[in-house]
Amino acid sequence: MSGNFQFQYPWLLLLLALLPIYAFLRGRIGRPSALRFSSSDLARAAGAKARGAAGRWMMFLRLPVAGLCIVALAGPRFANDRTETNTSGVDIMLVLDLSWSMMAQDMSGPQERVSRFELAREVLEDFIHKRPNDRLGLIAFSAVPYVASPLTLNHDWLIRNLDRLFVGLIRDLGTAIGDATACAAKRLAAIKEGKSRIIILLTDGDNNRGDIDPVPAAQLAAALGAKIYTIGIGIEEPCQLPKFNPANGKLELDAAGNLIPTMTLQPANYEVLGKMAGLSKGRFYRATNRTELRRIYDDIDRLEKTEVKLKRYTTYTPLFEWPLLAALALFALELVLANTRFRRVP
Repeated sequence: MSGNFQFQYPWLLLLLALLPIYAFLRGRIGRPSALRFSSSDLARAAGAKARGAAGRWMMFLRLPVAGLCIVALAGPRFANDRTETNTSGVDIMLVLDLSWSMMAQDMSGPQERVSRFELAREVLEDFIHKRPNDRLGLIAFSAVPYVASPLTLNHDWLIRNLDRLFVGLIRDLGTAIGDATACAAKRLAAIKEGKSRIIILLTDGDNNRGDIDPVPAAQLAAALGAKIYTIGIGIEEPCQLPKFNPANGKLELDAAGNLIPTMTLQPANYEVLGKMAGLSKGRFYRATNRTELRRIYDDIDRLEKTEVKLKRYTTYTPLFEWPLLAALALFALELVLANTRFRRVP
């Protein structure tokens, strides 16, 4: 919202140019005398127009009164320009894998120690900031899905809940891709007025837990009108899972400050993710580093555009009463002075 001062009838301000002309002519002509003289010589000597000092002082009040009245007639006002946003938003459920394998450090850059989960959380937060007009929700899953946030437009609250997550928060071990997808689809279907429904599933493993297989879950999502974008992360070769504390998701290092390997992780088979995306008319992506993961979410952001309509209108706050009140005050002052200090004697 922005505002500016303006006049409704600015052309009336041209009348202000007449005030100096009026003042000049009034001073030249003066006020005619009302006295009679018995001798024409006396009348000739006194026949000039009268000049009264009091009258000149009163002129300084009369001119501002007239000027302020002209300003009031011109309609001063304050214009408030407003913009209303009417959006046809996209409902998006973000589904994030919290299984233990997400602690792998294989996607870190040189001289950094970042887990798959930390990279995913970082990129997800950027994606949320780019979708201010959409309802977003968050489901974290391991062996069971956990609704971290229902669909909401309060993205600050959503990000706070995202920041609360860590690997180990869900104590049941495993990867229930199908259950998490079905949970996200049901959440989206609960919003009856939703026009566009999206599931963005990020995982680094194969489905090995849960009651619903991934393909039937994708079929359910498609039947409910949801499109699934699937993202498989992790390098294409075996990597080590470092030791960490499941109570807080923090790495545990040896005395030299190095990672302590616990087990070897094998690359996941992401064929099922491709099937899920195909069934729901979505897309399947692979990411092996931070740059690729950011590019994937940027691509989804471009594909799923939100329709935003802007309605602009202006409201006006009239201000004419202020110059009008000032004119009335000066006119009252003139009347008081004319009948007291500057009173004329006939």
